Amino acid sequence: MAFLFTSEAVSEGHPDKISDQISDAILDEFLRRDPEAKVACETLCTTGLAVIAGEVRSEAYVDVQEVARRVINRIGYTKSDYMFDGNSCGILSAIHEQSPDINQGVVRSDEEQGAGDQGIMFGYACDETREYMPATLILAQVIMKELAVLRRECNEMPYLRPDAKSQVTVEYDDTGCPVRVHTIVVSTQHDEFIRAGGSVPEKEAERQMGKRIEDDVRSILIPRVKARLQRAGDKLADLIGDDYLLYVNPTGKFVIGGPHGDTGVTGRKVIADTYGGRGAHGGGAFSGKDASKVDRSAAYAARHIAKNMVAAGVADQMLVQLSYAIGIARPLSIYVDTYGTSRVEQTDTEIAAAIERLFDLRPAAIVERFGLKNPIFEATASYGHFGNRPYRKEVVLFDRGREVTKEIEFFGWERLDEVERLRREFGIR
Repeated sequence: MAFLFTSEAVSEGHPDKISDQISDAILDEFLRRDPEAKVACETLCTTGLAVIAGEVRSEAYVDVQEVARRVINRIGYTKSDYMFDGNSCGILSAIHEQSPDINQGVVRSDEEQGAGDQGIMFGYACDETREYMPATLILAQVIMKELAVLRRECNEMPYLRPDAKSQVTVEYDDTGCPVRVHTIVVSTQHDEFIRAGGSVPEKEAERQMGKRIEDDVRSILIPRVKARLQRAGDKLADLIGDDYLLYVNPTGKFVIGGPHGDTGVTGRKVIADTYGGRGAHGGGAFSGKDASKVDRSAAYAARHIAKNMVAAGVADQMLVQLSYAIGIARPLSIYVDTYGTSRVEQTDTEIAAAIERLFDLRPAAIVERFGLKNPIFEATASYGHFGNRPYRKEVVLFDRGREVTKEIEFFGWERLDEVERLRREFGIR
């Protein structure tokens, strides 16, 4: 039966995403100086203020204020008109030492290092996009990325401000394949570039601004999104026809935004961070947490497994659930759901048993496999943790106070490095 499915994405200037990026930037700065740092950092952003709290165990010192201001300015909050400005907003730090009760279970020198907390983590993959991600989420993210490019160019849509959200509804056919984009919603913060006064009443000024922004989204943003996808050879461009419904700033003007319009908190965009509502989510956020917290590391491992399984042809889509107990290294359970799309003889239960045999899912092994003691996390804190291509670049680290340049990998859990082994395991030619 044909159906509609919808996913949303948010910009790097969304209040919750500002909080995520600050938390992960602080985590990165600790790891840059101390790879063994244990960090759980939360950020709250509101009018003229960022509050940073959490628990840290590290030999390193990090200038939290400097890091937070750098992130806020990079995102684009550089004007006092926004009521949240990286150069002048208040920064309050309430970071204290990690509880020794937690520390004793998760700081070990061997591979039996325990999980940093109990919980359930999910990984998901499907074959409807080249990223092995839902088409709805990839499209919503590309809209946000291209809107950010337009904002920084300041040419075609010079009124754009940092806060924005998108939502994409895709029509699927009876077989579950995406057919076309049904609806696009774009809400973007903007300057008050037409002001009421004289012969222009307030409602008319608002109407004129709304029409200009809607026309620009239709004639500038969406064509650029299609062109971006086409340049990459992405078949998703073909889903965007001329018959989609478009809603732009549906409530009217959107001048007051960012942390001044809505308080932001770390970890509140877990669905946009993962699979856009497909699969499942265990409830644990990622940002601000070092990799001893399985909320993060095990979710990355589960995604790596699901993606390689689908790429190998084991199933058209797959959900992998892992569960852990604090202080215990090995997962308590592994669950697999292929949604009836399995292409192998093994049952979902047998696939789960194979995962347990083929993959070392102890936290220390996951950290080692993906280089999760490196400062790689700020890059994950906007536009999703999954679906990105892995890449390598040089970063500056500190070794006993000396700067050292090292090439490290980002988004290593997105590697398709287990496909051949899985094909052999499941007898796939």
